[in-house]
Amino acid sequence: MNISPNGVLFNKDYPNIKTSNEFYNRALNLIPSQTQTLAKGTTQYVEGIAPKYLLKGEGSHVWDVDGNEYIDYNMGIGPLSLGYTYPRVDMAIKNQIDDGITFSLMHPLEVEVAELIREIIPNAEAVRFSKTGADVTSAAVRLARAYTGKEKILCCGYHGWHDWYIGVTPRGMGIPASTKDIVNTFEYNNIDSVINSIDDNTAAIILEPVVFEKPKDRFLQKLRELCTEKNIVLIFDEMWTGFRMDIGGAQEYFGIIPDLAAYSKAVANGMPLSILTGKSEIMNLLEGDVFFYTTFGGEALSLAAAKATILEIIEYNVPLYLKQIGRQLREGYNKIAAELGLEYSRCTGYDFRSMVTFDSIAGDPLILKSFVQQEMIKHGILWSGFHNICFSHTQDDVDYTLSVYREVLEMLENAVRDNSVESLIKGRPVQPVFRKTGDFNTKPVCR
Repeated sequence: MNISPNGVLFNKDYPNIKTSNEFYNRALNLIPSQTQTLAKGTTQYVEGIAPKYLLKGEGSHVWDVDGNEYIDYNMGIGPLSLGYTYPRVDMAIKNQIDDGITFSLMHPLEVEVAELIREIIPNAEAVRFSKTGADVTSAAVRLARAYTGKEKILCCGYHGWHDWYIGVTPRGMGIPASTKDIVNTFEYNNIDSVINSIDDNTAAIILEPVVFEKPKDRFLQKLRELCTEKNIVLIFDEMWTGFRMDIGGAQEYFGIIPDLAAYSKAVANGMPLSILTGKSEIMNLLEGDVFFYTTFGGEALSLAAAKATILEIIEYNVPLYLKQIGRQLREGYNKIAAELGLEYSRCTGYDFRSMVTFDSIAGDPLILKSFVQQEMIKHGILWSGFHNICFSHTQDDVDYTLSVYREVLEMLENAVRDNSVESLIKGRPVQPVFRKTGDFNTKPVCR
């Protein structure tokens, strides 16, 4: 029997994911966790309903290996600020590939992109390139320790997989106790949790300037003042806020200049590139005293993509568009939830990136999320609770998404009233991960 793939419409049936499952079975006992990134893995989707492998994308839409089409609100878990197969970026990559990818000497794009970064990032007196966000956050921590002569790090947010950070999470096996002992976490918007954790050995405070919760009571300003007073290096992890929240990221948006800042995700529209920016007096340690070099830091395809992406962001004021489209989704969701009487669900965060949450008053939040996810996927929306907005999301995408939300949230409310949500989920529900968006990981500890 021939089964047509689902499209972006009110489909009668859930998508057929036969080929997805075949690839998944081949990955079992071959690729640990079957994924390279937890957020893309099967634990974050309803088993048996959600696709597992995507084959192609165009604009804001993606197609899985079975041919089903979806509006994508994950955007590669962040890197696709402009959209899939974006013409200006793809042309820059194609033009560069004709000349080469990685060279035996430096490439002019290293200078050109660094100059662009210096123009738009407030603290970018010096610039260094690498490949992943964990690379540059770890380099920032090393620089802070070298610059201050101190060792302890205070962190808030998610900062990658390296020893200095992952030791404060439940996935800290393999990290020496000595490393864990000199890293503490603090609570966002709780300046006392920072003050109570600082001692004379504190080298740096690193945080995501915002995740979904907005700063309150001058929290970020107080951090800046505290770091200046105590000779502590302030590091902004701008993986999500960079080139999205504003052209100059959270630094520009809030008018607060950190000593060092780390970027990745949005800057090259999907190509692997990360950036460390900072004040010259600290960054100059990379001239000799601090070692941070990588063969692929000057890889030309990613730099060509970054140059094209940055120019597009500037020319079309992409952050403004992200806010306009994202605001409609965030406010539209909350309006529908209010009209349907869903006191247990809301959409929070900023317009460029928001998150749908569920309160436990109506049941297990992951069960509620799983039900909404499976119904969104049925109707052609690849949904994991987030609105990661890109420049290719259209008004039609928004209008359709809100129409699906109205139908699905009405179904959810009826199921909550009947106490039948869990029984309506067609497969294993979404599973928790260690990453949190507030009260990160551990309570501060004084040492």
